[in-house]
Amino acid sequence: MRRITRALVAGALTALSLPAMAQDPVIERLTEHLEVDGQSMPVKRIEPTPLAGFYEVRLETGERFYTDAQGDYFLVGDLYENAQGGLVNLTEQAQNTERAARIAAIPDDERVVFRGTDEPRARVTVFTDTTCPYCRRLHEEVPRLNAMGIEVDYLAFPRGGMNSPGARELQQVWCSDNPSEAMSTAKRDGALEGDTTCDNPVEAQYHLGMELGVQGTPAIVLPDGRLVPGYVPAERLAAMLGLNDQ
Repeated sequence: MRRITRALVAGALTALSLPAMAQDPVIERLTEHLEVDGQSMPVKRIEPTPLAGFYEVRLETGERFYTDAQGDYFLVGDLYENAQGGLVNLTEQAQNTERAARIAAIPDDERVVFRGTDEPRARVTVFTDTTCPYCRRLHEEVPRLNAMGIEVDYLAFPRGGMNSPGARELQQVWCSDNPSEAMSTAKRDGALEGDTTCDNPVEAQYHLGMELGVQGTPAIVLPDGRLVPGYVPAERLAAMLGLNDQ
């Protein structure tokens, strides 16, 4: 809770976003008046939950928690449904849905795409850093994944931040005339030529990754929005996608 409180105070001057669905008077009141220690919260969105009288609050910082209708009590953690087939993590479901939508909105010309010659059967998105050993190991699996019908789309996530060597290399990749070739060269520890001053999405993708819960690389996002951290062998990734090796 201390971490959330710090984020709330730090973002106190962030403009509040009132979504179209906030016609519910409770949601509208919470959006306008939710406070911590007298400071307005940087609210991005508030939605009702299946738990009567409680609402999910999403902050501009990317964090989320639950509040009662008066904003007097907060719950930090995941909300589960005790369903007939077992516990269902409703918080995770909502995060996956949002993550999938945010990823789907990224145009192809802002991705570094590796696809086989045939029509892909599935597509995964990978937040990557050219200096990351396990990213390089995963990249070695890309031809195998393409042969299985899995397209691999890379997004940038310089794990050392925007002042790191990885950030510079990723900018060079996106500024290259042939980004896929430059990506492979960088992951073989080859020298890249070209500048970093073109209009590139590296910094925006880095911040997007943090908003979506990426904490390290590689971070694989499946089509349904599930986030899989770390290196995954091709056969296991194909199994996650429900594909058989044919």
